[in-house]
Amino acid sequence: MNVPFFWVDVFAATPLAGNPLALVPDADALPTETMQAIAREFNQSETTFLVRPSLLGADHRLRSFTPGGFEVLGAGHNAMGAWLWLAASGRLDEGGGRYVQQIGEELLPVSVTRDAAGRSVVAMRQSEPRFLASVDDEHRGALTAALGLDAADLSGDRAAELVSTGAEHLLVPARNPGAVDAAQPDTAGLRSLLAEVGAEGCYLYTTAVDPGSGTDAYARFFNPTVGIAEDPATGTAAGPLAALLVRDGLAQPRSPITVEQGTKLGRASLIGLQVDGPAVTISGTGIVVAEGVLRL
Repeated sequence: MNVPFFWVDVFAATPLAGNPLALVPDADALPTETMQAIAREFNQSETTFLVRPSLLGADHRLRSFTPGGFEVLGAGHNAMGAWLWLAASGRLDEGGGRYVQQIGEELLPVSVTRDAAGRSVVAMRQSEPRFLASVDDEHRGALTAALGLDAADLSGDRAAELVSTGAEHLLVPARNPGAVDAAQPDTAGLRSLLAEVGAEGCYLYTTAVDPGSGTDAYARFFNPTVGIAEDPATGTAAGPLAALLVRDGLAQPRSPITVEQGTKLGRASLIGLQVDGPAVTISGTGIVVAEGVLRL
């Protein structure tokens, strides 16, 4: 069987930036085990498969897997890359429109527009934010050790929190961008801590950014629970962060929020977000940079 695939740099304005996504369209003939094996083969943070919807009202259904075989149910770069490819391949209305995607058993709205440069811009609704728990002082020492940081590197007036807009991530506030970049996670220690607090991944962030940068936060994402050492752009973590910043008055509702991620990896990514009550929307653009065929 020949299986076509495509490579999309998501949250990127130029090739070889942003977060790369392997995409397999028309994947209905592939059993789950083969999808998981293909994700292992590509060894990217996520590989997305486009299949027929199983719920009424959906235009497309997405299934995304990590190299470890874990199915991702949130709407982040895994979904955005799929819609960027759909737009680039001519499978959507000329100029874009409004659609519905199925991820797991959820139906989530998507809009596709074009910017002044003619690039497709995808905006996706995530699940309603859930603020699940704060990490108490008992875990603070273990957290700093797992991240390879000193206690002074973390924010002294904000606690780490478990927040979800489709995937549960631990959001850890750092003192400044230097502290974020200084992190050298202990994979085993961080995996154990995340499992203990019920989190999938860890989003280390700071809001102490240069006011002239045009960004609201600077972040790095570590997800050893599903085999991802570090991810250059994580929509399922940036969404919860945006909801947290609005809740705490660090960003304004219904105003654009921009998170910078991936810079430490040499793949700078800008993630656009907006929070309007329970509605968290993530937006961005990207580029289809490669295509090929798997011979299975």
